Amino acid sequence: MTQIPSTAIAPDLSLIEQMAHEAVVSLPLPYRAAASQIVLRIEDFAPQDMLEAMGMQDPFALTGLYEGVPLTDKSVMDPSFHPDVIWLFRRPILDEWAERGTVSLQELVTHVLVHELAHHFGWSDEDIARIDPWWE
Repeated sequence: MTQIPSTAIAPDLSLIEQMAHEAVVSLPLPYRAAASQIVLRIEDFAPQDMLEAMGMQDPFALTGLYEGVPLTDKSVMDPSFHPDVIWLFRRPILDEWAERGTVSLQELVTHVLVHELAHHFGWSDEDIARIDPWWE
């Protein structure tokens, strides 16, 4: 049986945020600048009102969420009152990572982030697969 060191701690919010920023930096150049303009919010779980708005009850079921207007629907004539936000939820991400057991945490954070960026950019599954070879 593998022993977990007594000094081991679960990855915290700041580590997940660092991994998300590294994922943005690793994007292909045409997307990197636009993705850098999106606000990243890292929380342990989705807020209850967010889960309710999505018709979800299990807080572990949501690893990430894009909140904003996709670029394909934006107009320069539309005022922007709030920045686009990508939410990443640490505890559900960690649970999925532990359940999978076959990918690194960085790979999973990148995967969740790219999926949420797909909503922002209006990417197809083929577009996502070119950027995230791990796409299912």
